[in-house]
Amino acid sequence: MTETALAGSPLAEMLECPSLFSADELGLRDAVREFVDHRVRPNIADWYESARFPVELVQEFGELGLLGMHLDGYGCAGRTAVEYGIAAQELEAGDSGLRTFVSVQGSLAMTAIHRHGSEEQKVRWLPSMARGETIGCFALTEPEAGSDPGAMTTTAVESGGEWVLNGSKRWIGLATIADVAIVWAKAAVDGGRERVRGFIIPTDTPGFSARPIEPKLSMRASIQCDVELQGVRLPYDAILPENAGLAGPLACLDEARYGIVWGVVGAARDALTQAAGYAQERTPFGQPLASYQLTQRKLVDLALEVHKAQLLAINIGRLKDAGTLPKPLISAGKLNNCRTAIEVCREARTILGGNGVTLDYSPLRHANNLESVRTYEGTDEVHTLILGQHLTGHNAFRPARG
Repeated sequence: MTETALAGSPLAEMLECPSLFSADELGLRDAVREFVDHRVRPNIADWYESARFPVELVQEFGELGLLGMHLDGYGCAGRTAVEYGIAAQELEAGDSGLRTFVSVQGSLAMTAIHRHGSEEQKVRWLPSMARGETIGCFALTEPEAGSDPGAMTTTAVESGGEWVLNGSKRWIGLATIADVAIVWAKAAVDGGRERVRGFIIPTDTPGFSARPIEPKLSMRASIQCDVELQGVRLPYDAILPENAGLAGPLACLDEARYGIVWGVVGAARDALTQAAGYAQERTPFGQPLASYQLTQRKLVDLALEVHKAQLLAINIGRLKDAGTLPKPLISAGKLNNCRTAIEVCREARTILGGNGVTLDYSPLRHANNLESVRTYEGTDEVHTLILGQHLTGHNAFRPARG
């Protein structure tokens, strides 16, 4: 049973909290949900099984105004944070790989250019990226510097009026299909001081190469890659002029994390909805599975958890739109909602019995995807320490020295 079929039911009312949204927000929700129902749900099992990202949907995302939708100007939709969250949630109800594409394109690559780029760079890249005609990627993570981006070894050196970049990046979404990459490297600037800076690299530049990471047990309808930079030469104006060190990419990561806070609730909601529909239709021992006490307890417990995660996402979104959001609260949302979503999907799978391990149903696919979502843009440990520092005033990112 789909979420559309359950619209207006007590379960839908509890999971979706429609009274907390405006008519315009609900209209956006319905538009993205209809897109997912018609373009994603009939195909996602095949895409997941064949490990194929549906690149044919990219320009359709652009037509819906979903790419860089929280940004103003340059062809971007200029939507609110809550509206962006709603769209992320509906996309991830289809599959985490789709929300990840919109996040990499908009929250990472486009936000980096919009926030840290020159006017010329914004005009050059953002309009075509908003239309989905140009695909971007964001290369920060390295093989030996996952949760510690400040330890990156990729370098950018001035030579003959150009920049020369060398290094390796890993788990870079979309890199094999991207037209442009935002690459972060340590460069000697500001009087020789080495700082993390961002560079705009067309991916056909000699020395830039990407290969997909395969095989994967998670995010199969998505693309993650290893990237190599071997003597990549760029014009001097390829640098993003406005970012000051590591704060530049971290600000982009906060935008991506915010989308995750909402997106994973969509995956959990979809898994629970499918399990609830199945429990009504399945009749073991001559009566609906939903009539048994143990099944009802599972459904109630899961619905409560999704409801609480939805309320947390809404609160964070409203604070973000008001300009009063404490940054550590994004970590609270990412940490809590990822934990909640993965447990909801796993337990929803049990209601489906053996059928739940097939691609005919979404819960286990969502659970597998969420293993990646829980890890990227900051692991549980990273967000725990961010919150710990916020609550106690002590930085525990470095081990104690005895």
